[in-house]
Amino acid sequence: MFNNRQSVVWLNTVAGVDEVGRGPLAGPVVAAAVILNPDSPITGLTDSKKLSAQKREILSRKIWDQALAVSLGRAEVDEIDRVNILKASHLAMQRAVAGLRRDPVLVLVDGNLSPRFACESVAIVKGDLMVSAISAASIVAKVSRDEEMGKLHELYPQYGFARHKGYGTREHMAALKQYGRISHHRTSFAPVRASAEICKRTI
Repeated sequence: MFNNRQSVVWLNTVAGVDEVGRGPLAGPVVAAAVILNPDSPITGLTDSKKLSAQKREILSRKIWDQALAVSLGRAEVDEIDRVNILKASHLAMQRAVAGLRRDPVLVLVDGNLSPRFACESVAIVKGDLMVSAISAASIVAKVSRDEEMGKLHELYPQYGFARHKGYGTREHMAALKQYGRISHHRTSFAPVRASAEICKRTI
């Protein structure tokens, strides 16, 4: 059993990890790792998908300000295409944990499979709903990736990235068919491959 001091030390070195961007047809997969501060709790943490964009942004700022350590990791489109989205997601998680300013003794990962870390890790299905540190990681990763897709929208407004964040919506699929793909699209994903072929046939 832990005494109170040991419990505090242990909590101060447990990282929550989550990723955003497995499903989209474009953009990187982004992961975050967060070690929360038990002396500075943040209320309202939950799965980022259950929060409005405004609430996510407010909570993300609080997490960056109040957590003991926060780090982002990513895997780029070329890595996703080269190694597949699952392995790329694990790379992003590993990079996020490696970037923390303090070494965790335990990493809690959202999902049913955990990549390897330098310390012990546990995968928790629906962890972003049940574990505050994972919830915080999901929020930070989501806000970061959404901001990036917003910037991509400014460069390529015809694709509507600010609205669908790269997911395969009807709008996005129509844009792929009309304009073809750009370098930010994942060519290993079937709808992108199909759109590129259509584009070539119609030129």
